[in-house]
Amino acid sequence: MVPSAYDPYLTAVATAAAALVGLLFVAVSLRDETVFGPRAVPGGAALAITAFSGLVNAFVVALLGLLPDSNIGWAATAMAVLDVVAVVRLHSRLHWAKNTTVLAIAILAYLAQLGLGLGLLASPHDSGLVDDLAFVLFITLIGSLQRAWSLMTGAHLNRPATQDQGGQAAQER
Repeated sequence: MVPSAYDPYLTAVATAAAALVGLLFVAVSLRDETVFGPRAVPGGAALAITAFSGLVNAFVVALLGLLPDSNIGWAATAMAVLDVVAVVRLHSRLHWAKNTTVLAIAILAYLAQLGLGLGLLASPHDSGLVDDLAFVLFITLIGSLQRAWSLMTGAHLNRPATQDQGGQAAQER
């Protein structure tokens, strides 16, 4: 059971995650030809999918944590298992992980969430575990935001930048 003192935080996390999902759709639509479809760059799909799964994770766990008399451990555990499986399958399917540090942080965050979720199933009134889970949700939001920003800025395209006459970075054509 989540103490009511966490309601404002969980509301803010659910609201932010929902808004960021909407912005992720905008980012994907700006670069749709490089994310999905026959000419897609594998890194683009990976960025979009992992950003989406992280945002949905934070949204679902926070929203279900707001339900009265519910154990947030169920949501945290289920979403952590789904996200670890999704990230590992995505990595093996796309051979994606230019930045293994980002991949490792995502896996570690979901594994921490899994451990905290299991801990909350065993001790539903442990506010220390809820504190730790709140921090993990924040980490997943920040990681997802970073991936969405990379997608929007085209970091997955791997085109080297050159300097034009005015000193501005310009993409090679």
